Amino acid sequence: MSQSPQPAALSKRPHVVIVGGGFGGLAAIRGLQKADVDITLIDRHTYNTFNPLLYQVATASLNPGDITWFLRAVRSKAKNVRFLKGIVVGIDHDTKTLDLYGDVAVSYDYLVLANGVTANFFGTPGAEEFAIPLYKRSQALAVRDKLFAYLEEAAINGQDEDLRIIVVGGGPTGVETSGAFAEFRNHDMPTTYPELDREKIHVTLVEAGPGVLGPFKERLRNYARKSLEERKVDLRFNTLVKEVREDGVLVEHDGQQEFLPAGLTVWATGVTAHDTVKGWNVPQGRGGRIEVDDHLHVHGLEKTFAIGDIAVDPDNPLPQLAQPALQGGKYVGQLIKREVAGKGDPGPFKYFDKGIMATIGKSSAVAELQIPFTKKSIPTKGFFAWIIWVVLHVAYLLGNRNRLATMINLTSKYLFRGSHNAIVGESPYIVAKKRMEIGVSPADSVTTEAEIEAVEEAVERAKKADAGPTKALEAELDE
Repeated sequence: MSQSPQPAALSKRPHVVIVGGGFGGLAAIRGLQKADVDITLIDRHTYNTFNPLLYQVATASLNPGDITWFLRAVRSKAKNVRFLKGIVVGIDHDTKTLDLYGDVAVSYDYLVLANGVTANFFGTPGAEEFAIPLYKRSQALAVRDKLFAYLEEAAINGQDEDLRIIVVGGGPTGVETSGAFAEFRNHDMPTTYPELDREKIHVTLVEAGPGVLGPFKERLRNYARKSLEERKVDLRFNTLVKEVREDGVLVEHDGQQEFLPAGLTVWATGVTAHDTVKGWNVPQGRGGRIEVDDHLHVHGLEKTFAIGDIAVDPDNPLPQLAQPALQGGKYVGQLIKREVAGKGDPGPFKYFDKGIMATIGKSSAVAELQIPFTKKSIPTKGFFAWIIWVVLHVAYLLGNRNRLATMINLTSKYLFRGSHNAIVGESPYIVAKKRMEIGVSPADSVTTEAEIEAVEEAVERAKKADAGPTKALEAELDE
């Protein structure tokens, strides 16, 4: 049973609770600056993640700290904000109370739901278990570490079979991720993994539709496709994913099924609401998104708003991108501020489409820049579009340290291709399938099944040892 709701502050000012510290949530706080309210920001993480650059972490180009920002630091510019780490498990709209995991209750006068979405696996067998999406920092790190574990295994045990990385989805995330994997293979691996044959390492992009980047103009889609082909990305269009397995993906094209062996599968298609939203007693539409009106009010709920990816106006659905969240958050913040101050209705929310963009790799990107006050856009591609992409992504990062660190890392990667400064983490110990003796000719090397089993057992004991894997493994091998 939850505790009785406690006020967030001793003052009697209206209490605004914002769930989610992403683009929309922080924009709402900025819209409430200098408002006569108290604000509580709730997020399941203590940090904001700049999701558009998660793939750069996954492909070892950026540190996770370069694209994350400590949410408690929001008080540096908004003294009326309190941060609370928590997961909302229920909402009582009659008493205006949030129940958080861990028996914590938070009362509110205004509620802003900006909690974002998560991956949608569309019921594909094995996808949730064996494919890794890119919506959280931990997932990007999981992709990066699995990539290097995969390559270390091949470096030790040889490359008897082809190696494959599969990216599912031909939207911006899928295109950017597959392009980054391909450039890592093409430009970094000759130095970092010279023992591996790059011709036997494949990056495969699987897309159910006829091409990549569906929302873009045709000539930009064609440019992106050609850029991926130039980087030797294996493109599989009009191809359905039937099952994801630990060792690969079963696909279907023109009624014919094929199993693609792979050591790493990245899921870059489809989003849906978190399962916890089902217990919030809010109206949900397609993809579990919370239904709102033209003022971003949640249907049927007084002083409750939803913004960003989690929200949808059935009469005017917006794309699940950063700009709708940023603009919606600012609008709701200012709407609440005006209401508290006794000012009039600011009118319905109007979204200004600034355009869309995606990068394929070094000096290669596509962008459609919207012309203000018109329905026309300026399509651009290549180096100029890539410069725009870099500048805007760095500008939207939170914190000057993050902007500087990201610019340095991207400059090192893209302008000085010979730097080979891959940002890696831990990789597991690799057991040789055949005994290896460095500096000894193959004729002098003796391999027995007993020796292989002994090493494998030593590694397993090392993983479980309290003394740490290095000391335990050394002790085992010394014996």
